[in-house]
Parts: sequence; structure tokens; C-alpha cells
Amino acid sequence: MRLTDYTDYSLRVMLYLAVRREGLATIQDISDAYGISKNHLMKVVQRLGELGWVETVRGRNGGLRLFEHSGSVTVGELVRATESDFALVGCFSDEKGSHRHCVIESQCRLKGVLEVARHAFLSELDSHTIGELAEPAGPLGALLGMRPIIPIALAAPGDGGIAPAD
Repeated sequence: MRLTDYTDYSLRVMLYLAVRREGLATIQDISDAYGISKNHLMKVVQRLGELGWVETVRGRNGGLRLFEHSGSVTVGELVRATESDFALVGCFSDEKGSHRHCVIESQCRLKGVLEVARHAFLSELDSHTIGELAEPAGPLGALLGMRPIIPIALAAPGDGGIAPAD
């Protein structure tokens, strides 16, 4: 089974945003982090927004973030939503009901084996969430070029400034 680049990029966007957690990311941020075409990512982000997994904030300080529930999206759900063809061989029917005829189809057991394999593949993907795969966020964030967010606290009165939080 081979996933399309579209699905690969969709997974990468979701993981990036899950690792980011705070604030907004831009398509340019994600493009730079993975070395992926910004134009390809724009289509991916639009679809992820339509699916209700990614929130897009417009405007000068806009960007992207995961909706709160999106960390629980399974990899299987995402793959099913972004892949258009799970017909592993020509005799599998697609959504349009078309398939290629095979002379051994009436006695072939290979189709059943491949159906079981496809089911096992998707079942395994269903057992992992985007949020789970984004942990631990620190090392993944470092690989993606994200700087850690350091919380700040106001200094005590009279200290004259802002001090890093402990």
C-alpha cells in the first residue's frame, strides 16, 4: 500500500500543528519546516479546514491551529479522508462500482487475502491518534525548527521588568 503525497502532507500538517500547540502557525512555517511546496500545502490545509480539523485564522496576524478535538483524530480517519483509492488490485471495486474483470475471479482467493491485509493496515492506523504521535513534542519541535515557548511572569513590584517564569 502506498499513500499519496497529498495524504503524507496532510499527516505532516496535522503533526506540525499538534506539536506546535500554542499560537498560530503559517503555511510558510510548515513549508519551511518540511521543505514542502507552499502551493501543495495550501490545498491540503483547505481540505483539513473543510474536514473541521484545522482552524484557519485570516488577517495580518492570522495562521493555522488545530481545533481542540483534532488531537483525537486517528491516522486511519485522516488517511480515509485524503486517499481516493483503496483498490489494491484491478478486481477491487471503487466507489463508482467499476473494476477490471479477471478470468480467475470466480476461483481467486488472492482478493480475499488482499482485503484482509487492507483492513489490517487501516485498523492499525485507527489505533493511533495525531495527538499521540505528536508526543513528546519537544524533540519533534526541535527537528521542525520550533523554538520552545518560554513562559514569562511579571516581576515583583519594584524589580522594574519582566522575569522568566521558573
